[in-house]
Amino acid sequence: MLKTSLPPDNHAGLEQAIAAVAAAMADASRVKMLCALMDGRAWTATELSAVADVAPSTASGHLARLVEGKLIACLAQGRHRYYRLAGHDVAVLVEQMMGLSWNRITPPETTAPKAMRDARTCYDHLAGAVAVQIYDDMQAEGWLEEDGSALTLYGREQFLQLGISLSAHSRRKACCACLDWSERRFHLGGEAGAALLIHLESKGWIQRVVGFREVVVTASGRSAVKKHFSR
Repeated sequence: MLKTSLPPDNHAGLEQAIAAVAAAMADASRVKMLCALMDGRAWTATELSAVADVAPSTASGHLARLVEGKLIACLAQGRHRYYRLAGHDVAVLVEQMMGLSWNRITPPETTAPKAMRDARTCYDHLAGAVAVQIYDDMQAEGWLEEDGSALTLYGREQFLQLGISLSAHSRRKACCACLDWSERRFHLGGEAGAALLIHLESKGWIQRVVGFREVVVTASGRSAVKKHFSR
């Protein structure tokens, strides 16, 4: 019998919880909504119904299921309601599911637009080919621990030189290797990844495309990436 560290009376509860999460995601329309929310913004029910290509009444049922499954949260502002992912852990789950699912299909050529494969948001950090390049260069230059689980002391110093300060007592994981579904390699997640995205945007090195996950890397941004990160 397979042994686990959980007490026997916790097994059933954990198994039911896993099944509930899986059931909440087990619909193509709900998956489309979750993928749309990976841009880190809050969306209205109307916007999400359009993304999922379902009627508003149908979208309401899907959204209720996702809220019940604690995958998304509903935010009320006056008469308006907005929906967003329930947290970073959900974003990580969705991104990992993308990577896992990509290996289950036959992709002679990806149908994902080149702009999305080049640069996009992954909830609150940068993803795509540009982000993978930055991650590879950070590893090569010794900014990251070998498994990407933390910044080295040198890496923290380099972040400070860029003008990015990270909290020493954050509850969130300081750094993590996030699997990029389109590149099949890692990009930078965690607090460091989120802080880097904010920095790139504040410098005008990237520009978000309103309503989409795509991110445009500006000419000055490509020069900056080459200057600060390229080996």
